[in-house]
Amino acid sequence: MDLKGLFNKGKKIVDERGGVESLKEDATELADIAKQKGSLSDKAKEAATAIKEPGTNQPEGQERHPNRQATEDRRASADRQESKERRHP
Repeated sequence: MDLKGLFNKGKKIVDERGGVESLKEDATELADIAKQKGSLSDKAKEAATAIKEPGTNQPEGQERHPNRQATEDRRASADRQESKERRHP
């Protein structure tokens, strides 16, 4: 796999998680969990639960990704590019 294909996959994963802001929220939440008192296994369990839902610090009712159409277009473009690269290495 070339770097462009790897980049496209990474971008697709970030978009699926709700975008960069959601990723930042996840990182902040995990950092807060790591700073808490308690055993490592308790922290790991809490982190695993927290990471299942992207951007859990975001208030309910607010749209997670306001430009959904642009995200879907980029995702489709990345899929087409990846498919094209597989057919013509």
